[in-house]
Amino acid sequence: MPDAIPPLRPCPEAMRFLQTRRSRPAKTLRAPVPDRAALHEMLEVAARVPDHGKLEPWRFVVLDKPALSRLAGLVPARGHALGIEADKMEKALAQYRDADLAVAVIAVPRPTDKVPRIEQVLSAGAVCYGLTMAALASGWGANWLSGWASHDETFCREGLGLAEGETVAGLIHIGTEGAVPPERPRPDIDAIVTWPDA
Repeated sequence: MPDAIPPLRPCPEAMRFLQTRRSRPAKTLRAPVPDRAALHEMLEVAARVPDHGKLEPWRFVVLDKPALSRLAGLVPARGHALGIEADKMEKALAQYRDADLAVAVIAVPRPTDKVPRIEQVLSAGAVCYGLTMAALASGWGANWLSGWASHDETFCREGLGLAEGETVAGLIHIGTEGAVPPERPRPDIDAIVTWPDA
């Protein structure tokens, strides 16, 4: 029997975590990385997102070191075919070559008249955020990335096995943080919030 849903109550520890959370740059993440059991728990957390219609319009592709090395090998040919600039090519190559673990969150829109495609894609984005937060809350460094390669249909089909209509919502890099990044400027909430008159 599933656990009963606890009543809502203030959780200042969670609020403090949310107020101070900070992604760790992927280039600073190192081994060790979470084992399969630890990652499984994070994926379960990530899958607890708003999902109108219970469509589950997303799936996961776990990329370990060998898989990431294989993807790195595909980058140069695709970059040259697309005319990608040298600096952007190197950045994409490093994203795969230097990583030890990443999870590709794949947006898989389902055919339905009840839930618009945009809401399904937004749900996949929420999964990316949820997985990043779950990793950080578990004590790992994490970063949500994308990049030109993850948006290239050929790269995604050949490297990740994506079917027609599937796209990469994000690549969540997870590992041991090599450096604590400084805080960065945050949005001025008063400048971006409107309180319409009734």
